[in-house]
Amino acid sequence: MSAGLSEAIALYGTEEPPQTFRQLRAGDLSAELVDGNLRYIRFRGHEILRAISYVVRDENWGTYASEISGLVIEQEPDRFTVRYRADCGGTLAYEARISGHCDGRLVFEAIATPDKDFTTNRCGFCVLHPILNVAGRPVAVGHNDGSLQETAFPDLIEPWQPFKEISALTHQVAEGITAICSFAGDVFEMEDQRNWSDASYKTYVRPLALPWPYVMSAGQESRQAVDLRITTQDNAPAAPARDGPVTIAISEADSAPRHPEIGLLIEPDELAATMDGIAALQDLAPQFLLLHFDPTVGHGPGELEAFAHLQREAGCPVTLEYVVACEGDLTEEFSGLATMVQTAGLKLAALAVCPSVDRQSTPPGSEWPECPSLSHIYNAARRVFPDTPLGGGMFSYFTELNRKRPPVDMLDFVTHGTNPIVHAADDISVMETLETLPDIFRSARAIIGNGTTYRLGLCSIPMRQNPYGTHTMANPDGRRVTMVRTDPRQRGLFAAAWMLGYAARVADHDIASMVPAALTGPLGILSSKQSRILPIHSVLRELCRLSGKSAPKCRSSDQARVLALAADEHDGSRALFITNLTPAVQQVEFYNDHGSKPVAVSVLHAENFGATFDEAEQDCVAGSLSLPPYAVARMRLCRGASGV
Repeated sequence: MSAGLSEAIALYGTEEPPQTFRQLRAGDLSAELVDGNLRYIRFRGHEILRAISYVVRDENWGTYASEISGLVIEQEPDRFTVRYRADCGGTLAYEARISGHCDGRLVFEAIATPDKDFTTNRCGFCVLHPILNVAGRPVAVGHNDGSLQETAFPDLIEPWQPFKEISALTHQVAEGITAICSFAGDVFEMEDQRNWSDASYKTYVRPLALPWPYVMSAGQESRQAVDLRITTQDNAPAAPARDGPVTIAISEADSAPRHPEIGLLIEPDELAATMDGIAALQDLAPQFLLLHFDPTVGHGPGELEAFAHLQREAGCPVTLEYVVACEGDLTEEFSGLATMVQTAGLKLAALAVCPSVDRQSTPPGSEWPECPSLSHIYNAARRVFPDTPLGGGMFSYFTELNRKRPPVDMLDFVTHGTNPIVHAADDISVMETLETLPDIFRSARAIIGNGTTYRLGLCSIPMRQNPYGTHTMANPDGRRVTMVRTDPRQRGLFAAAWMLGYAARVADHDIASMVPAALTGPLGILSSKQSRILPIHSVLRELCRLSGKSAPKCRSSDQARVLALAADEHDGSRALFITNLTPAVQQVEFYNDHGSKPVAVSVLHAENFGATFDEAEQDCVAGSLSLPPYAVARMRLCRGASGV
């Protein structure tokens, strides 16, 4: 361990311990109890539901951290029962009871009573169906009027609620196993949470078409329940065990995709700090800088002049991310921008535009804010910047792109970002978002089409802007909190593992570029202690180096535990990068048909925190590897007489 650095700080950037869980079991039925809610409800090892949670939100969609008291857990071989009281902010409390039985029945009930009028955006149950082996599969939707709808879970990500007025959802989990999940006590509807990169479909209380925030009256009880029933046939198989080594298979392809260009976000508030770190920026050598410019908050000629100075020092192409004010004639607005850009001496490789009002989400049932049409905005930008590649889409997340789809034929590229801490910020949920990325990329490509370039904007754990409230949440104590601009894990191995997993997902798709981080600040990769290199810095440096190189297919036998990406080097050798996405040691075995063998390996982990891949490199001859928690590894493979 680095001197003066605890394992918790090395892994997570905070001394706050990760979530703990209590295993509940009744025969073949199992679940994990986490902070009073349930995760990973399984039957015979098959995941039935990802979670059942009782959630209380504030008026900015922030989630109250409930204080649990009077917790009682009773377990017998064929049943379990949980009872507790939860206090939310001192104004509202609820009584909860959970019961599970070996026959596959599970009931979660809650009674909430505010001491005084309580303002909330949501108070009640959220039930998560997983997406693996569920997306695109049949489901029977029972409605509150007694009707039954035979349909399917969405395959491509649905922008609006796929199902409303839900009383029950029935789906086949595996051969011979069927799950019926019933809801009572309020009006439930479903949203496709893959929009926000959550790995689930969420059924929740209170339709979004109703006004929010709303007031729960003092002393008035709210009773809700979720009732899960599982039916099985005698020969229904158990799920395969998920233990043992993870295998990584690297295969050749006739036309392997190329690793994307890597960009860094530069915001005006971080310009001074970025110039202080110019040597680190030059060493990284990203393929471009994404410069954020927003006239609605006072950005003007001074910021563009500073951007131009940075461009000259860094020697990087730049894409200007321009927030369109839309407060007058569009041609005049873009002409004013062009004059400032020219006067500053800024050389644009590309221009991305997004109306200011579109940075805020427009939920289902809400009125769209007044704004010129995207076609008018793109036409004005094209007239003023005829020779500059033009991009559109959203500076926020895929959700907003999916709900307001641009006229793609007017653009050279389409962009959006992602963020993994919109709905949950625990370590498991953040890592689970990597599971959703292939669906996001497929769905975005269906919107964009094959003839237009797909570029990812900022894709970081910290949230730079909150489209679902007035601001990002404060985090003075460095905790795991949703919708925060300062997430402590950015400084730990956790963020490096997550970023490398993200890049592994991108490598399988035709994506031209991605922006994983800023250089400095809460979204950045530089340590405040200049003598220490953060793991995320080392990973990003390698991703910059891989840009444009071919990306052979890497397949992991357990993508929830380990992901990998490979690149063919110019000298004929191959680089293999592997990331452990878990807090447990993982054994990894790898195979490739490149006719190559390992010659060197570098593993970054808590014990050598602050080392670079080059500093940690050592000789290697084995085709297996032991990866400590959240470790990231680089392996060099060279041509040999036989494969690994």
